[in-house]
Amino acid sequence: VDLVESGGGAVQAGGSLRLSCAVSGYRSMGWFRQATGKGREGVAIIRDDGTTMYAESVKGRFTISSDSAKNALSLQMNSLKPEDTAVYYCAVTIFPTRSLRDLRLMTNWGRGTQVTVPS
Repeated sequence: VDLVESGGGAVQAGGSLRLSCAVSGYRSMGWFRQATGKGREGVAIIRDDGTTMYAESVKGRFTISSDSAKNALSLQMNSLKPEDTAVYYCAVTIFPTRSLRDLRLMTNWGRGTQVTVPS
């Protein structure tokens, strides 16, 4: 499946953005990000049973959700900080995930969307 993210952009610190990806129905679906010069990291994952996992750095600020009727995976990002600046990717897998570090289990990746929060 070809995943395409939308909703990225530039926003001032403290602002909000909502990322979307047209996908649903996978065992695990998530959002990952990669800042310049750094490795890709897990941000949030939602499993098919509705359970979620978040990186400590985004807990309480980001919310992942999935709407199968709309075929949409979303990431609501509030209280954005300069350190949230990165390219954000949606990814899915038919396999169960136990950790945000399970990047290798993700079988389909989007092309990424840039989120910039100037300092």
